[in-house]
Amino acid sequence: MTSERPVLRVYNTLTRQIEPFVPADPHQVTFYTCGPTVYDDAHIGNFRSFLAADVLRRWLESPMCALATAGGGTHEGPRRVVHVLNITDVGHMTEDDVADGGGEDKMALAGRRMAEAKKSGGAHHGTEVDPGDPYQIAAFYAARFVEDARRLGLKVALEAEDDPTLMPRASDNIEGMIAMIAALVDGGSAYVRESAAGRAVYFDVQSYAGYGRLSGNTLDKLKGGAGGRVSASDQLAKKHPADFLLWKEDPGHLMKWDSPWGVGYPGWHIECSVMALRRLADGEERAEEIDVHSGGEDNIFPHHECERAQTCSYTGRKRFARLWFHPRFLMVEGAKMSKSRGTFFTARQLFDKGHEPAAVRLELIKTHYRSNADFSMQGLKDAARTVDRWRAFVKLGQQSAVAGEADASVREAVARAMQDDLNISGAIGAINRWINDTPAPARADAALLEAFDGFLGVLEREQLAQVRFAIGVFLPGVEPSEEVESLLVDRAAARADRDFARADAIRDELAGRGYLIKDVAGGKVEVGPV
Repeated sequence: MTSERPVLRVYNTLTRQIEPFVPADPHQVTFYTCGPTVYDDAHIGNFRSFLAADVLRRWLESPMCALATAGGGTHEGPRRVVHVLNITDVGHMTEDDVADGGGEDKMALAGRRMAEAKKSGGAHHGTEVDPGDPYQIAAFYAARFVEDARRLGLKVALEAEDDPTLMPRASDNIEGMIAMIAALVDGGSAYVRESAAGRAVYFDVQSYAGYGRLSGNTLDKLKGGAGGRVSASDQLAKKHPADFLLWKEDPGHLMKWDSPWGVGYPGWHIECSVMALRRLADGEERAEEIDVHSGGEDNIFPHHECERAQTCSYTGRKRFARLWFHPRFLMVEGAKMSKSRGTFFTARQLFDKGHEPAAVRLELIKTHYRSNADFSMQGLKDAARTVDRWRAFVKLGQQSAVAGEADASVREAVARAMQDDLNISGAIGAINRWINDTPAPARADAALLEAFDGFLGVLEREQLAQVRFAIGVFLPGVEPSEEVESLLVDRAAARADRDFARADAIRDELAGRGYLIKDVAGGKVEVGPV
């Protein structure tokens, strides 16, 4: 099918330019996203990256998305996207993403944190996880991640309920990792070394001519190990300082497996190569390539650089992924997330405070993926108001007696924005201007906004119920209380008597208890969290 509509163009980290996205098969796109390491709840920075990938996936599925084809034509949707997001649950180290040294096993760190929380009475509600069992810890946090991901509308998490292979666990793929490592050793791309700490298998970066192309690094500039988790003695045994770990013999490691190189555990990078090829090659061991590989920009080096090198060496192909997609970091209130400043949030914490998943999702996706997004509580409130406005627009349109016709101009404006490197802020701006200009939406308008929500993924999210009382409403994030209601009644009476000092004192008392009071029209109040 041909069209004059511009084709989707996306920034490719590998080529460092915005270019037409051309999948191998325009009818089906294969998409792999590096998922979480499940030793704690995922924070909103993690979810910013996952949600950006979800928006790309949803847009690829949209009938409004047109793709260039290898033959020079254009193919319009809808199309099938096979999206895989892995769960890392094998107990990697805290310093896997930096130079040699390794740090501490993440599952040991999680177990100690959970044990301390239990002693202080702060353990997660309803869990009976043994802090000394890394498999229980991993299963516990994996389940919480999937629950949060589904609430935020990650389609891969929703689909994985029926097809678990779309969210594979690293621990279920150890056999495949061992097979790939053995093939790399046999092919001369990897080698085995022995040290006082035991045997280790390293990838030989000098065996792969393209190493450094994704990240812009060159071998002569790389002084440290590009994979972490190796001691000083191990570093001396390597052929090149940038050679990275594929397998480490360590019988004392919390999570360990038998292998030709001793009882131990896999390197960080090997898992994604195995899981991507296993699922997206439809069971074939050696896939030529996948269409899209995504992850946060912190994954570019060393993780994706190493993953690309070992995969291409294994398959013998020039490419692993046609498009490398890397959303940028998330700031909070203009700075890096910080627990000490109270600006470190997990998605679950925001839900527990009463913020709707739809608002959290919109706040995390509304900024272009290649810009550093700035999450703020005011922005979250604004996102919630936008969601409410969109819901009201759809409801009005659905209740209209007028069928109407879809507005072709806004549809084209939204499509042009999204085709231009996923300019989601431009698309949202076009949607909001259209809503402003449509005070009496028809049924076709409601249907069009729902079509836009196919890639935004906002309106389909769950709504948190508001609890109403006589003189106002308790907003999400606060617990209704008879005592608080009584104080509010007293405050209303004080205001009626023009005893504003008494009214202000009650307001301040409620603020001290965590209740923010806002007077609204009709003499009523809204009670929200401070």
